[in-house]
Amino acid sequence: MVRTLRGRLHERMSTVSRRTVLAGTAAAAAAVAVTGSPASASGSRVKPTIVLVHGAFADAGGWSGVLERLIRAGYPVIAPANPLRGVASDSAYLASLLATVSGPIVLAAHSYGGVVITNAALGNPNVKALVYVAAFAPDAGDDVFHLQTRFEGTELTLDALDFRPHPGGVDGYVKREYFHRVFAGDLPRTDADLLWATQRPGDASTLQTPSGEPAWKTIPSWFLVARDDKLIPAQAQHFMAARAQAKATIAVRASHVVHISQPKAVADLIEKAAR
Repeated sequence: MVRTLRGRLHERMSTVSRRTVLAGTAAAAAAVAVTGSPASASGSRVKPTIVLVHGAFADAGGWSGVLERLIRAGYPVIAPANPLRGVASDSAYLASLLATVSGPIVLAAHSYGGVVITNAALGNPNVKALVYVAAFAPDAGDDVFHLQTRFEGTELTLDALDFRPHPGGVDGYVKREYFHRVFAGDLPRTDADLLWATQRPGDASTLQTPSGEPAWKTIPSWFLVARDDKLIPAQAQHFMAARAQAKATIAVRASHVVHISQPKAVADLIEKAAR
């Protein structure tokens, strides 16, 4: 039985190495649903695969409202789990996932996820657009801490964080008494409490790890600025958008979790980038 399972696994992995997983399943199925036939057969334009990347203190479930709208619009969408273990490893993980997607890709990220897409998209010709949603867009040598504190307004100070060791490092969690005001001020407190209880911590090393050469220098970018953000000040978001020479920047009166509180605005911007 063990040999049989190993043989089947080996055969499966060999198949995966010869062709991409996602293009042959979800993405291709979505293309058929949208165009009525596979793009290769009809020659029609396939909608890009949209990859949504979450940040620290959150998980992919935060994209639910955005996902619902994009799927309804006919886009193939993936919302992977960001490991949150370090800038280099998180970026390498996402880059490896993107390598399995055939056809055009639109990358959208929230918060620290912006650091990850900035690094992971570099050199991937399939990535056609980057969408930053209340997100960091670092230049080479930038780190999260200095971008966050470059302008006044952040309330995510060290006092707002709990640090807990894990094998190989230290994780940072937002304390409950700060979470609602700093992270999710425009959500009901009961919803914020649920987000606090289920938050995924980020390794503390991500705060001061320099970012690499940014993909936004060669890939067009779009920015959504959360005007009431108490984690990444709106002024910092506007600064990063201007530096990246964004194709479009929209400002929405929302907290840091604008993708949860105003999913329509976020989905609309992603669709604009996708078109």
